[in-house]
Order: sequence, then C-alpha cells, then structure tokens
Amino acid sequence: MHTREEQMKAFGRLLDVLDELRVKCPWDRKQTNESLRPNTIEEVYELCDALMKDDKKNICKELGDVLLHVVFYAKIGSETNDFDIKDVCDKLCDKLIFRHPHVFGNVQADTAEKVAENWEQIKLKEKDGNKTVLSGVPDALPSLIKAYRIQDKARNVGFDWEEREEVWKKVKEEIIEFEAEVKNMDKDKAEAEFGDVMFSLINAARLYKINPDNALEHTNQKFTRRFNYVESKTLKEGKKLTDMSLAEMDALWNEAKEQGL
Repeated sequence: MHTREEQMKAFGRLLDVLDELRVKCPWDRKQTNESLRPNTIEEVYELCDALMKDDKKNICKELGDVLLHVVFYAKIGSETNDFDIKDVCDKLCDKLIFRHPHVFGNVQADTAEKVAENWEQIKLKEKDGNKTVLSGVPDALPSLIKAYRIQDKARNVGFDWEEREEVWKKVKEEIIEFEAEVKNMDKDKAEAEFGDVMFSLINAARLYKINPDNALEHTNQKFTRRFNYVESKTLKEGKKLTDMSLAEMDALWNEAKEQGL
C-alpha cells in the first residue's frame, strides 16, 4: 500500500487535473451542480453494482468516478466563493469527531450497538443537525432503503419491538389485511396494505440483521441468471420464449437451479 505522503500527493494531483480541465475543456467548463447530478446518481449505482459483485478492480474504478464528482462539486463551490474542498474535508472531520465521543472524548461505547444508540441523540445536539429523529432520512432515497433507515432511526431512540420474534405476528397480520383488500377488489386499499406488508417484512429483515436491499438485489441477480439460461436454451432450440409452454420453461428453470445458477 502507499504511504500517506503518496496518497496526499495523488489527491493534490487530482485537484490540479480538475483545475486544468475546468479551464481548458469545453465540456467540463460548462458543468453545473444541476447538470452533474444525474451523472452522480449513475456513478453511485455503478459503484453499488461493483460492491455487490465484490469486483475489486471495478470498485477501485468506480470509487474514482464518485470521488471525481465530490471534487467537482467542491470546485464549483469554490468558484462562487461558497466553499472549497478544504471546507468539505474540515466539516466532515469536525462531524466525525463530534459523533465519536467514545473515540475522541470520554464517553463509553464498547460495542457497535452502543455506538448506534448514541448516534441519533448526538446528531440532534449538533449545530445545524437533524431537528427531529426522522429528518435525517433523505426524501429522495429509494423506498426500500428509506423504510429500513426510518425503522433503524426509530430503533436508535427505543421505538422497537421488545423481542424480535414479535414482528412475525405483525407480518402475518399485514398479509391477511392485504389478502382481504385484494378479494374486495379495492385497488387503492390493496396497494396501501401491500405497502404495510413490505414495511413489516423490511422490519423483520432489520431485526434479523439482514439488509433487505442487498437481499433483494441478490434475488434479482439470481432470477436474471436463471431466466437468461432459459432464454438461451430456448434460442438454441430454434424457438422463442413465446413458443414455449410454462411447463417447458419451468423444466429449463429447474435445469438452471441444478447447475447452481
């Protein structure tokens, strides 16, 4: 691994390269916070994909792409005299130190669970910090991740099941209510109840230390692998999926499962 001096030199080089691009490249020169935002979202998702696949080479590459956007926004901020990369780093360091009194102060927190319990209370005390427990959950988060974060933040202030096994009664209750509204053919109520089912299942996942977003993505990838196998085998037989019966597709699906796909 590289020394701290080498790491700092590399970061300085990145700042120098971006400074030059901002002046000399027509595309980089015209970018704004608004124009970069969609690309930033895309880069974060690409990083997430590499992380899920544990693709070390692409993790490194995608981290660089995300870092470029962080530095780019700081550069734009410096051009309007609002902030620069030093301000970004200073605010981050100050926040990390303030939120870790068990490291930089005299607070006792010997476990990750104890740290998490202190976390929300600390953030509520911060200057310009969260005004309420749930105000720290971004509105723009994907719904599944948002549900998990809402539940986790509520847990940090004691709003949670006393025994995690109790959640299954809630899950079953929500499923029964969803089934009832489906039978009633009430689409709006069925949609609302389905949301409750998902929320309760996400709660169960949280209680059993399962990340629901990761779990669902692994299932998405598994389904894609198996479905691609079914499609590929069908095409090799000179057919189309629309020509296949459900039983024939199920047989190929089971083949994919047997092959560990």
